[in-house]
Amino acid sequence: MTRTLSFALAAAFVLIGPARGADEAAAAAQARFAQAVAHHQAGRFAEAIADYQGFLEVQPKNVEARSNLGAALVHGGRYTEAIEQYRQALVLDSGRVAVRLNLALALYKAWEIAPAAAELEKVVAAQPDQKNARLLLADCFLRMGRFKDVVEVLGPLEAAAEQEHAVAYLLGQALILDKQPARGQLFIDYILRDGDSAEAHLLMGVARLAASEPAAARDDFARAVELNPKLPSAHANLGQTLMQLGDTDRAAVEFGKELEQNPNDYDANLNLGVILRQQQRYPEAMARFRRALSVRPASSPVRYQIGSLHFAQGEVDDARTALEAVVADEPKFLEAHVSLAMVYYRLKLKEQGDRERVIVLELNREKQAQEPGAKDNLGPAYRGEAPPIAPRDRPCPSKRSPGGPPRRARRTGSTRRSAGTGRARNCGHAGTRACGTWPRCSTTRTTTRRDATRSDGSWRSSPTSARPGRCAASASSA
Repeated sequence: MTRTLSFALAAAFVLIGPARGADEAAAAAQARFAQAVAHHQAGRFAEAIADYQGFLEVQPKNVEARSNLGAALVHGGRYTEAIEQYRQALVLDSGRVAVRLNLALALYKAWEIAPAAAELEKVVAAQPDQKNARLLLADCFLRMGRFKDVVEVLGPLEAAAEQEHAVAYLLGQALILDKQPARGQLFIDYILRDGDSAEAHLLMGVARLAASEPAAARDDFARAVELNPKLPSAHANLGQTLMQLGDTDRAAVEFGKELEQNPNDYDANLNLGVILRQQQRYPEAMARFRRALSVRPASSPVRYQIGSLHFAQGEVDDARTALEAVVADEPKFLEAHVSLAMVYYRLKLKEQGDRERVIVLELNREKQAQEPGAKDNLGPAYRGEAPPIAPRDRPCPSKRSPGGPPRRARRTGSTRRSAGTGRARNCGHAGTRACGTWPRCSTTRTTTRRDATRSDGSWRSSPTSARPGRCAASASSA
């Protein structure tokens, strides 16, 4: 059922014929234009390009010739030159809807998804009944993560979804990804009526992944890839599911296959970048993140990854700029606040770091309150609050002898102070004393519920990873 996805590329570039009534002085030029059109229609694109260019040397303001030249260049894979010709034609006459549609198609073929969407919105506004423009715009919105916009732009075509599988496919994906699985299932059923198809398995996989069933989703995506290896986003979805299941090596392979077909796939670029970053292949990871950002310029997850990658490479000022922008746009982005706090402490901006710490504790508290079984009587660590920190000249509260005076805690690691900071490092206290400063130690070997830094009540992630037994404060200041 590849036809359901080829609607955009099957839409023919509009070819415009020579104008009638040209005066005799331009007869030779018009003859060359007519010859160019004949070459174009016969598929002789190199000859057509040469004739269009020769004609434009005589009549550089001819909109038809520029548009046709753009279409011929597209057939030769010269998208950048084609886009320039279409834009010059629109400067001459901005009301040419056919030329604007050609421009949008060229941008789409060049994987410039956001600019293509901008042009298609103008086409749909001028010609609401232009079906191909609506379908292509919906596909652009889907790739950009604008799921509600997909549903809105396809609204006039929804009644035809039972027969038009391109409409059903796009609407089904958008509704499921927009957390409307019941409505999305209706469009999956339309496709399932045609039997076992790659599109149906992909939609079912998306639904199962949204329902937190990654193993079942993996099987559906694998079947989709088996039936149609070139189905857009199938390899990316399979890779994303494998990544959730912990198989990052196979996930990276699937992301690579997706990018061979679609270099601008958002999910493949983002997730492959995360894997490359984990492997400390930082330049390659940054290239993936930059490409993902070009598809979704407002994506907070991508901008967070870029900021974290700057921090991992020691580019602290760049990390600060990126992460501050993320938390400004997404005030409840917990991991971004965690990373920004570490950046501030690295820059010795204690006041700003402390402010971020308070925000993180509050966000953790909100998260815990929303989780099933959250109770107020389970202690401060569970609620995301900071446990009491014992002074350095007193033993840890968790090490007191029952019924007797406090005894000094046994340290499991050496303690030394960072020069100029007074901060103890590698304290071995497993998060109970927190080295006397914040952030708390990341290890949990000898903790108790009373004062431990629990995984569900404190930092969840950071741009750097502390080794077992090593204080997170030292990791962030090393």
